[in-house]
Amino acid sequence: MSGVEEELLRALRATFKVEAAEHLQAIGAGLMELEKASAAADRMRLIETVFRAAHSLKGAARAVNFSEIEAQCQSLEGLFAAWKRRESTPTPETLDEAHGALDAVWEMMSDPAVAAAVPAQTKTVSPAEPPLASQQVLSVATGEVETVRIAVSALDARLLEAEEMLAAKLTADQWSADLGALEARFEQWRKQWSRIQPRMRRLRQLGEQAGETTPTPDTQELAEFFDWNQDYVRSLEGSLTGLRRRAEQNRFLVAKLVDELLENSKKLLMLPLSTLSALLLKVVRDLCRDQGKEAALTIRGEEVTIDKRILEELKDPLIHLLRNCIDHGIETPEQRRRAGKPPQATITVAVAPINGNQVEISVSDDGGGVDLERVKFAAGRHGLSVPEAAGPEGESAALGLVFEADVSTSPIITQVSGRGLGLAIVREKTEKLGGRVAIESRRGAGTVIRMIVPLTLATFRGILIRVAQRSFVVPTAHVERVTRFKPEDVQTVEGRRTLALSGRAVALVDLAEVLQLPSGQRNAAGAGHGVVVVLGVGEQTVAFVVNEVLDEREVLVKRLARPLSRVRNVAGATILGSGEVTPILNVSDLLKSAGRAGAAPPAPDAGEAASRQPPAAGKRILVAEDSITSRMLLKGILESAGYEVSIAVDGIDAFTTLRSGHFDLVVSDVEMPRLNGFDLTARIRADRALAEIPVVLVTALESRADRERGIEVGANAYLVKSSLDQDDLLEALHRLL
Repeated sequence: MSGVEEELLRALRATFKVEAAEHLQAIGAGLMELEKASAAADRMRLIETVFRAAHSLKGAARAVNFSEIEAQCQSLEGLFAAWKRRESTPTPETLDEAHGALDAVWEMMSDPAVAAAVPAQTKTVSPAEPPLASQQVLSVATGEVETVRIAVSALDARLLEAEEMLAAKLTADQWSADLGALEARFEQWRKQWSRIQPRMRRLRQLGEQAGETTPTPDTQELAEFFDWNQDYVRSLEGSLTGLRRRAEQNRFLVAKLVDELLENSKKLLMLPLSTLSALLLKVVRDLCRDQGKEAALTIRGEEVTIDKRILEELKDPLIHLLRNCIDHGIETPEQRRRAGKPPQATITVAVAPINGNQVEISVSDDGGGVDLERVKFAAGRHGLSVPEAAGPEGESAALGLVFEADVSTSPIITQVSGRGLGLAIVREKTEKLGGRVAIESRRGAGTVIRMIVPLTLATFRGILIRVAQRSFVVPTAHVERVTRFKPEDVQTVEGRRTLALSGRAVALVDLAEVLQLPSGQRNAAGAGHGVVVVLGVGEQTVAFVVNEVLDEREVLVKRLARPLSRVRNVAGATILGSGEVTPILNVSDLLKSAGRAGAAPPAPDAGEAASRQPPAAGKRILVAEDSITSRMLLKGILESAGYEVSIAVDGIDAFTTLRSGHFDLVVSDVEMPRLNGFDLTARIRADRALAEIPVVLVTALESRADRERGIEVGANAYLVKSSLDQDDLLEALHRLL
């Protein structure tokens, strides 16, 4: 094949990957709708849709010599053709077969041979999570009929350029303000000139009274200078007034053009939530099948458009929330029947715009709700402060603990849950976007988790403040109020300063101290008087002492690049119209740092030094596995992590070894001769001397019944070999030791 032909084939394959993503999404969405369709006409319409998509994809794969993808599409087309001819029907089993074939094609799409055909700027395809169609290309209408395909990377670049134009708008604002301030200074000149003119007149009168018919040269020159100065300064004032008016007109013109350009550019990359629908429906379907539960996902507000970058950041939180609903929230069909509920649970994802540039995304279920006592117990085990207050406030504070890392109510660690990371990731991602998250739950009636995030990322309203001779910006969305306070308003509660605001005591902290600015640059603002900015996220509120509040303005967010991508208390930076680079503060970090403000770090003692040692240091683990290959693999992984490892070839050997030595944890297979992993775990729990040893089951058995049996016998973690990642195993051990 010549170089020209190779280049042509490469271009065709790049186009194929874009087209394939669209066809695969269409097939996946059609299959999900087919599972719910009941009317015969609707079912035939959907079958026709998926059949045509599979046929088109097969032809496209053949054209670019992707024979494996073509063969897989051929089998899909054959299945759909049989449905179309009514030779068979879409049963749950055949639908599972179709979904499996679809996943196989997604996996083939990530093959290096396919990936190599795509230009570097095109994003890769994940077989487990089909991408947004917009991640590859967008079709932009250019007329009544004609369309053109534009790579999203190119649109991203144009949007960034449009966002940069905001700096020109801010600079025009600054110039107009500077000229206005300069013009105002002429008022001071006029006041001084008015004050000196009577003296000049008296000086001339004195000369005339002394009989001087002709002023002296000095007096004459001085008088002429005063007259010239008056005319010259007034001429300058007139010129400056003209400049200021033209600058104001220019400011309005630039602001109008930039706002329209930015708004129209944003619309190009504003996508409806419906681009995630197929993925979310598939997540719910697969998890329900895996756990033997029944749930219907309803998505409301699919037409609401959100910035593509925000939508991509929200994908993981939404998946975590759906997993949480299915794994922790909804009950099994039998449990729901006993509770008087329909066997099929309802999960709802609802999206609604609020407050102009914000959108609320709620994920709710009608399951069993959050068990507050288990949440408090899990939080207490990890050293978190557990609220004791009764009533709604105490309940709300306890519910907030579910967003803390390591807090999980799952009785066992699996690949789906039990690590206490899902909701922590949801909060972290939401706050990173400048949003907030809240939870409501009623025992036995269900749970609602609400995320409020901006519609776009480029700009936001911010409060410009001055602290220790430096400027900072805080997002207006997190500012509850700005107020002044007097020394008598400050009270000390439990060794910390508080300020009474609207009948409640709010913690009072010096922002300069939180930001750890040099003490020489601080002033007396934190000494008990001055201005405070009250910031809040969720239920937590803190009043921060600042030097002054300068202004509220629209700012362009500049994300920090590596190695500064994650700086404590700083979310990004902006460039003011004056050219000054100003940090944008991370409110969530500030609230956490406020709890430590003023506390000097204690000198490390022996206990702290020991705690800094790697968690694996000195820990002994017994691995029970009858397969020598798996045994050596597990032994190598654990020893590389620093654990001391002993091995046992079956359950009886493992139990005997446990009785004769000291071990901190057991990693066991389930299917072993003489004594399987379930029975080994049961024996360990029945032995008073061994009952507290954590047990991690690593097995090929992945059915829901096997996992439930693992819970019943007392295993602390249940990991499936087929999807086991080395990090999953080490993370589970780290949590249990």
